[in-house]
Amino acid sequence: MPMHAQQIEDLLRESFPDAEIQVAGSDGVHMSAMVVDESFRGKNRVQQQRAVYAALKGKMDGPSGELHALALTTRAPD
Repeated sequence: MPMHAQQIEDLLRESFPDAEIQVAGSDGVHMSAMVVDESFRGKNRVQQQRAVYAALKGKMDGPSGELHALALTTRAPD
């Protein structure tokens, strides 16, 4: 079952309550997200993206994952 942008944002918001989060995409399978959060400060891009994938709670795991692709931009606030 495809995921709606709001569902993705809600999952991310649980792990990053104070983040600036923008989720885009309309097909529910190929989406994009930008997450700007203080917890990313001092972490490299891979560490940041792993934290976001963990927040998605397995929704991208394996061939049965609800979300096929997520173009991801992460950073700490300026």
